[in-house]
Amino acid sequence: MDTPPPPEAESTRLARRALLAFVLTFIASRTMVFLVMSQRVPNMYFFLHGTHVHHLNYGIFLLAAVAAYLLFAQPTGRPARFTALAYGIAMALTFDEFGMWLHLGGSYWQRASVDAVVVVACIFGLIAFAPSLERLETRHRWAVVALILGLALFGLVLFDTGARIGTLVGPRLRDLELSSSP
Repeated sequence: MDTPPPPEAESTRLARRALLAFVLTFIASRTMVFLVMSQRVPNMYFFLHGTHVHHLNYGIFLLAAVAAYLLFAQPTGRPARFTALAYGIAMALTFDEFGMWLHLGGSYWQRASVDAVVVVACIFGLIAFAPSLERLETRHRWAVVALILGLALFGLVLFDTGARIGTLVGPRLRDLELSSSP
């Protein structure tokens, strides 16, 4: 008979599943929005009396369902693993349009949405992989320092290029978004 993993190990596995689902769903949703807007695939958006129902709404409903299931059923094992995947999907659908939380009626291509997705992915990553950091040895300190400096430099470059790309491409994306509305 298999012994169950320690609670920390199981929560780490669940966080990794949620992170995987989160990243894949974010990539899929951004890709699908771009393909629909560029008219490479048919318009699959859901409209209710002429109003586009954004996918953040699907994420909110899925988050509510996942929370209720976790609260009332308290799943373990395989059901918990599927719930972690559903949670990651719901979080991605919701945070992909985070900018719209802040600016109702604003453009889908707001920088705030991508920033929010990066923050949520980092939190999932810390939960999923930070416990293994406890086993760092003294000889790994320089590698950690180099990694932190590299990530900080990458963040600066990403911020700078994101602002430049937004200035260059932003108006075209807004025009594409407006032209795809019914």
